[in-house]
Amino acid sequence: MEYNHSENATIFRALCDETRLMALSLLQSGEKCACELLEQVNVSQPTLSHHMKILVESGIVTSRKEGKWMYYSISQTGSEKAIALLKFLTTLEVDQSELKKECCAWVRNVVPKITTAVQKS
Repeated sequence: MEYNHSENATIFRALCDETRLMALSLLQSGEKCACELLEQVNVSQPTLSHHMKILVESGIVTSRKEGKWMYYSISQTGSEKAIALLKFLTTLEVDQSELKKECCAWVRNVVPKITTAVQKS
């Protein structure tokens, strides 16, 4: 997986707000008009537009305009990317047992040497 900090932060930014999470929850039942979302989410229209823009920019939500209304839906591709990114970022690259051995070996070998050096000074 290609890792781009700025682009990937956009995905997490979209998911770290109560209003956006509520909007996503409402979209789980399918495409919704902004007016339908506005009835359920207790924010002003400009505030909802701002939150939906962030969700759309993240790729998790798609939008389309029909007349004067905006319609939003969850993007299958965007949600799969968010899932893959979270999995990538939370998967350990090394075996935990090896990490513990190295850590304990470091403590056993290096700390006494540092302590001895400090005591001599």
